[in-house]
Amino acid sequence: MANLKTISPERAAELVRSGAVLIDIREADEHARERIPGAHHHALSRIDHDTPVRAGDDVLIFHCRSGARTMGNAPRLAAAAPKCESYILEGGIDAWKKAGLPVALDRSQPIDLLRQMQITAGSLALLGILLGTWVNPGFYALSAFIGAGLVFAGVSGFCPMVRLLKLMPWNRTTTAS
Repeated sequence: MANLKTISPERAAELVRSGAVLIDIREADEHARERIPGAHHHALSRIDHDTPVRAGDDVLIFHCRSGARTMGNAPRLAAAAPKCESYILEGGIDAWKKAGLPVALDRSQPIDLLRQMQITAGSLALLGILLGTWVNPGFYALSAFIGAGLVFAGVSGFCPMVRLLKLMPWNRTTTAS
């Protein structure tokens, strides 16, 4: 099955109650903070088309946060589960929550690294503008540096700021369950 069909949260919950397996493809930091109870974690970054995601399961339902990551990788996910009837949870965990279905939230875990990077980059860019306006125009370079770093991260797929944030003490305890 080259393209996976989407499935509503309500229908997905019915299938899970009937034995389908829910697969969370988000990264470990995202899964540790918030997850659908009973979902198996298998990060997209670790999915290889040569190794099945789950051998022996008949029905798999893949999900991410909003559904976009899962939809964008549907052929890869289908290839990783070639003998399974597989679906994509439409709208991801966000839609699952909106449907009033249960979600486990562990506030002791840090927010995901992408959001940490967005908060850090936005704060530094704003700081550069404020300092450039009120202290010295040379501080505008901070905002330019952050903007250039974000462009580099988008083009290359490598973000030094995320690598640095991973080393922070609050991110060292993240574990997947």
